Amino acid sequence: MARPSAREHCVIGLALMLGLGTGISGIAPVAAQALKPTIADCAVIAHGGERLACYDRLSGRVAGAPEQSRAAATRTAAAAPGAPLTTPPAAVKTATTLDPTPLSLIDNAWGFNPNSDRFSIALYRPNYVQVARYSDRPNNVPFQALFSSARNPNPQLDPTEARFQFSFKARLWATDNRRFGVWVAYTQQSQWQVYNSALSSPFRENNYEPEVIASFRPNVEFGGFNWRLLNIGYNHQSNGRANPVSRSWNRIIAEFGIERGNFALLVRPWYRIPESSGRDDNRNILDYYGYGDLTAIYKWRGHSFQLMGRGNPSTGKGAAQFSWTTPPLLGPLRGYVQAFAGYGDSLIDYNWNQNAIGIGVTLNDLL
Repeated sequence: MARPSAREHCVIGLALMLGLGTGISGIAPVAAQALKPTIADCAVIAHGGERLACYDRLSGRVAGAPEQSRAAATRTAAAAPGAPLTTPPAAVKTATTLDPTPLSLIDNAWGFNPNSDRFSIALYRPNYVQVARYSDRPNNVPFQALFSSARNPNPQLDPTEARFQFSFKARLWATDNRRFGVWVAYTQQSQWQVYNSALSSPFRENNYEPEVIASFRPNVEFGGFNWRLLNIGYNHQSNGRANPVSRSWNRIIAEFGIERGNFALLVRPWYRIPESSGRDDNRNILDYYGYGDLTAIYKWRGHSFQLMGRGNPSTGKGAAQFSWTTPPLLGPLRGYVQAFAGYGDSLIDYNWNQNAIGIGVTLNDLL
């Protein structure tokens, strides 16, 4: 270590004399103040570590202070009550990869969410185009009289035709919490003999179905199921034709909807409004359609499966329909397959038994 210079000897002596006058307790601070080196003193030190220590003393810096300060700050933050904790990256990843809570199928379809638009237009029943629909037993009977008058006594319908449907509903009024609302709806279904060039590709049947519906959300839970839909509505359905192929009827329809996760069940009993015998084009329609229908819906990984059944137990007649909707294939378009067995594939066929299957695309399913 470097020996003290003559200047340092003088300073030490002066400090000792001052210490005798001020007391032993004041010697160290005064000596430290007097022994503070100068830049020239540090520059002549040969050893690098000692020279750096001299410069540190000159600047007032204590070796290791930054590290000690950071450690102390860390300890203080950890000990402080209510100090925010940093979430480990693994915890953040776990929280963001959890599956979201399934949304209510019924609430979404009928706008029961409190933040939904009070006045809205939405899709209703499936909006689809079946580019090919095959029937194992096309119904030529209603058209015999028409084609006989046109000098075509033996008309033959193609077993394969196209079929499309568009359907929408609009809410006219709703309460502030959206639990009660009034809707109007319209559905139109068309069967088109597009591949039947021999008959000039006519539309075989069109069904028009306007409705007025009062909709309410009961919000009752039982057995793990949630009762979330109660509808009461007036329904008119007709094919808009004159006799002998006119078909129409009017109903009061109630609809009950329950759900559990990705499964929903819709029950629709109806009452037919009587018509006079002179105006009733299909007085025995209840023998084939029955007094209501039941539809089960299950969703799985973007697919939707629906099974509808209806019938009249007293006559033993009815129908079943199964449909499968795929996840989106092209933009909003989804693949669509529909299979039907029984009576009433359309109004003109209300008393005709057939099996049919169609394939195409759709914008939406029932829920």
